[in-house]
Amino acid sequence: MPRILIVDDEKSIRKALREILEYEDFKVDEAADGAEGLAALQKEKFDIVLCDIKMPKVDGMEVLDKALDADTDTPIIMISGHGTIETAVEAVKKGAYDFIAKPLDLNRLLVTIRNAMDKSKLVTETKVLKRKVTKTYDMIGDSKPILQIKEMVDRVAPTEARVLITGSNGTGKELVARWLHEKSNRAGAPMVEVNCAAIPSELIESELFGHEKGAFTSAVAQRKGKFEVAEGGTIFLDEIGDMSLSAQAKVLRALQENKITRVGGDKEFKVNVRVIAATNKDLQNEIKENRFREDLYHRLSVILIHVPALNDRKEDIPLLVEHFAKLISDEQGLPQKTFSKESLKELQKINWTGNIRELRNVVERLLILCDKTITDKDVAAYARPK
Repeated sequence: MPRILIVDDEKSIRKALREILEYEDFKVDEAADGAEGLAALQKEKFDIVLCDIKMPKVDGMEVLDKALDADTDTPIIMISGHGTIETAVEAVKKGAYDFIAKPLDLNRLLVTIRNAMDKSKLVTETKVLKRKVTKTYDMIGDSKPILQIKEMVDRVAPTEARVLITGSNGTGKELVARWLHEKSNRAGAPMVEVNCAAIPSELIESELFGHEKGAFTSAVAQRKGKFEVAEGGTIFLDEIGDMSLSAQAKVLRALQENKITRVGGDKEFKVNVRVIAATNKDLQNEIKENRFREDLYHRLSVILIHVPALNDRKEDIPLLVEHFAKLISDEQGLPQKTFSKESLKELQKINWTGNIRELRNVVERLLILCDKTITDKDVAAYARPK
């Protein structure tokens, strides 16, 4: 249900507007003056604000200025019984969505509200699309391990060297891989990700190398594999430690000869891809247990990058929290909230077994459940729900 804030010092106006808007299925909040209105805007998120101009304490134009300074996307419609053309023009120039003079034309008011909501929705959708199109990847943090990774990526990315990324689940191995791709000479070509742990062993070869029609029961049509799809770009073999030995042999051949053969076919295809792999397993131990090919390991590990656990870089938590808070608020249209110094210290005390992924989930939970300023008590209450 859309939510509207009415900021007006005349109780009769607020009451009349509330009755009309609630009849039109809006949820309505009231503020008796500008100061109360600003406090409500800081605490809650609204779809529309109707704001009178002439009010005691803080007038409507000041409310407009401060709301816009807070970088709100909420459309603000100014209303006034003392309206002039100059006042209307000034309000719209400052950033108000529209100006409506009293006595209010209810039909015009409702049309203006609907149009403002449509525009707000389009603005939000446009921002989301822009973020998706222009999304770049970066490692957040200035701890020593992260600075070392950044330096390594800057050195390695422009080369054609294969990279093996190691680290626990949730540490950000995929982020390092995407960062390597974006900084490489192949950035204009696709980066194709293959989660080796998520694909059944009997299908991994088809997924990687494609198959010919009739190669197996469900192969009703010819299909390109990920190596062909990534032509000219990068293929990211995530959790490669979970790949079957038969698939490992074919990957090794592809790396040695830059050629692949589709399942059920005999034609060879030349491929030009850069291979980046990642694993949360100890591949040296997997080699000893005959679960991973030593020759493939040496082919993949031209460059080794280890991503540390969050517990080994807790000094980065304040930067990560700030980054996730902005990212999540923008993605979900949540009001911007701040974390107190005490809350950040409390977050640094936690044993992060789920690493960066777990921290992001906790930040999202706190943004949804807590007030404008998130405290150490909030962290204690919600970071580890029972």
